[in-house]
Amino acid sequence: MEWDADGEFIPGSDEEGGGRWQFARPVPREGWDLAWEEVRFRAQCTPFRHLAFFPDMAPQWAWMRERLGDGTEALNLFGYTGVGTLAMSATGSRLTHVDASKKSAEAGKANAALSGMAERPIRWLVDDAAKFTAREVRRGRRYDGIILDPPKFGRGPEGEVWRLEEGLPGLIADCRKLLDADSRFLVLTVYAVRMSALAIGELLNQALGELGGRVECGDMAVREEARGLLLPTAIFARWSKG
Repeated sequence: MEWDADGEFIPGSDEEGGGRWQFARPVPREGWDLAWEEVRFRAQCTPFRHLAFFPDMAPQWAWMRERLGDGTEALNLFGYTGVGTLAMSATGSRLTHVDASKKSAEAGKANAALSGMAERPIRWLVDDAAKFTAREVRRGRRYDGIILDPPKFGRGPEGEVWRLEEGLPGLIADCRKLLDADSRFLVLTVYAVRMSALAIGELLNQALGELGGRVECGDMAVREEARGLLLPTAIFARWSKG
């Protein structure tokens, strides 16, 4: 069955994710508004294949929302345009949103305004996720929940280089220090790497096992309704209490 798509992304060959969009018909370059539950946000064809949000994260957002509420505090590392941050903020939780891209943080603030959440208690920070987490450890901070959605490769605001296989174990170790026996969850999602869900699940189990609770892992996907296909997109591992 042929699928007549409005546009197709043609990937580049470099590890930094270059490429270009090829459009079969006009697509709004300034983007278009979408919604998930209470959250309103602007979708857009970005230079990095993404649409300025990740639809496969919706089940994770729903799962995290069940574990948050008034008086809780969560940390979103590599928070991108803030859809997940706003989904958690809508529960009444306080959020700290960290991303190395100023443009992404500004998009997050714009999405907050679009959602009527501009006055919510959210810290929008442009920072290197690993450096920020290490500073939070030194400050003795704790969180009820942490979400990690790191890229395979990226750069911090001062040119810091992030490579997933090298940086992830240390980052998880620091995240463990921001959690305690009363914390609710840590969710890790990983894209385009040569790791299995079982491998990242074991990584979480080794780091967080002493806190009790349980670790789950598996595949994430999106459903392509036009052709009735389920398309794998990423793997995930998550730790939770109860």
